[in-house]
Amino acid sequence: MTRFLTALPLLALSLPVHAQEVSPERLRHDVETLVGFGTRHTLSSDTDARRGIGAARRWAEGEFRKTGAACGQCLEVVLPEQTVTGERVPTPTRIVDVVAIQRGTERPNEVVIVAGHIDSRVSDVMDVTRDAPGANDDGSGTALVLEAARVLSRQRFPTTIVYAVLSGEEQGLYGGKLLADYAKAQGWTVKAMFNNDIVGNSRGSDGLVDDAHVRVFSEGPRGDGDAALLKAQRAIGGENESPSRNLSRWIASLAPAGKGSLAVRQVWRADRMGRGGDHLPFEALGYPAVRFSVAVENYDRQHQDLRAENGVEYGDTVAAMDFPYLAKVTRLNVAGLAALARAPLPPTATVKAAVQTFTEVNWAPVPGAARYAVYQRATDAPGWPAKPVTVTSDTLAVLKGVRGDDWFFGVSAIAANGAASPVASAVPGGAWPNASNTGDTQR
Repeated sequence: MTRFLTALPLLALSLPVHAQEVSPERLRHDVETLVGFGTRHTLSSDTDARRGIGAARRWAEGEFRKTGAACGQCLEVVLPEQTVTGERVPTPTRIVDVVAIQRGTERPNEVVIVAGHIDSRVSDVMDVTRDAPGANDDGSGTALVLEAARVLSRQRFPTTIVYAVLSGEEQGLYGGKLLADYAKAQGWTVKAMFNNDIVGNSRGSDGLVDDAHVRVFSEGPRGDGDAALLKAQRAIGGENESPSRNLSRWIASLAPAGKGSLAVRQVWRADRMGRGGDHLPFEALGYPAVRFSVAVENYDRQHQDLRAENGVEYGDTVAAMDFPYLAKVTRLNVAGLAALARAPLPPTATVKAAVQTFTEVNWAPVPGAARYAVYQRATDAPGWPAKPVTVTSDTLAVLKGVRGDDWFFGVSAIAANGAASPVASAVPGGAWPNASNTGDTQR
């Protein structure tokens, strides 16, 4: 087995007990059920009871409702929809997302989202008749979302978790945009969006095997940045300090070390080269978002008609998947969602350090925070150190003898239960959207 080095050192953590409740057998059953709908192409039948996008979508809705019934109706199921046309949607077509909302008990407007897309395709993106199993792309992500809901709905959290099965990804990221716009219309403060797209195989099309890593993609400069932000970043720095990039660093710190574990390989670009996913519409609105995807892709099994040529099998079938691997990716998602749902928002921080031999880091108070951790790192260091330079209940830290020109600074908020937010960088564009309900003052 070929091994890769991770982008950053990993903390030797253990995943929480609830993450261990993830079932590879349930994940397999869900993927096989999705494949059984024949095709889930966005333009396929919306009304057939057994085949097509409509039947698959109604099944996913039913799974959410079963999970909600098991937790005393703790899930509110909503179906945002929009009729769209476009280059890959030549006639007006309903795009419907299936969304389950687990409301927080203290700050329900703070939201973390986990998503996968339910639609599938074959070689011709406009072919709505051929079987398009979509086992890995993205039956794996859909199954992950359903399983995360089953596991996490057994608990209660101070903030809200949203589980989303999206439509229309292959035709133009329509479901992702629909949900991002829905989040904005609801006035949600989105702490994070986890997009899981192609997360269920460990063998690449060249035979390379890697079941020990998952890739996490994140943008550098903010997708909602403007000319003023660009000017400020040129003057002060911050091109590598977006909330999405710091979310990626934080996820990497959650991954457990040791034999049989799953390490995060951060990829510092918004998505794979020349390609995209449903997290991009969230980043375009300024929401922190990342994409989880397998360490090695099997291109023979993506966007392919079912066939065999010269001894090579093509098509996105269950046979090419690795369900123990998918379970590990699901456990990492569950651990991250639970930690974020227990944690406060990252603070909005500023730095005063010009022409002086000390540095002042200021931040606004955050609801739910009992104390704050202040971090500093060299400007060429890839990630935040494991230990902060100080922890305080105040909203100001004075770092004597620290010349700010040589460092980046960031602040994490810590709840009374010990749950810590990701670090927000104290640079232009580093603040989470709607942080402290005051807007992003760094942009």
